[in-house]
Amino acid sequence: MKVKRICKIGILSVFIALCAWITVPGPVPFTLQTFAVLAIMLLGGKDGFFAIAVYVALGIAGLPVFSGFRSGIGVLLGATGGYIVGFLITPFIMLPFEKRGRAARIISSAAALVTCYIFGTLWYAFVYMSGRKEFDFLSVLLACVVPFIIPDIIKIALSFVVSERIRNKI
Repeated sequence: MKVKRICKIGILSVFIALCAWITVPGPVPFTLQTFAVLAIMLLGGKDGFFAIAVYVALGIAGLPVFSGFRSGIGVLLGATGGYIVGFLITPFIMLPFEKRGRAARIISSAAALVTCYIFGTLWYAFVYMSGRKEFDFLSVLLACVVPFIIPDIIKIALSFVVSERIRNKI
């Protein structure tokens, strides 16, 4: 890899970490990680994947890059770790559409977000509900998805604005 590309990937990884630190606590904390991941993927394909992978690797290695300044494999294995795993899947959904029109990129962003919801919600249900006699999937959806729908739609829109403005500058 060229030095310029390596620096770009590093900067994008730091951008995700900075957005993760902007957190509103809750059972599933509200962060700007999804905004960062979507904006990065709209900026450019493979480097976006590498930036997300570096971000996850830094967190696993012990640097406090996850929400709430947390780190370690325990975060990935915890109740909200599925969302971070979902971030690693988003490039595979968004990459095929990156050279297509704006509408295709919007749809791929929404599909990527839904994928994060699926991974995160199922993992949350598995971790949070394991050991309980009764499983209430509606409660899980109310905690993991419903409160985030409108803010995440706003994040998709903002990711487009930001990525369009800085695309030519990096």
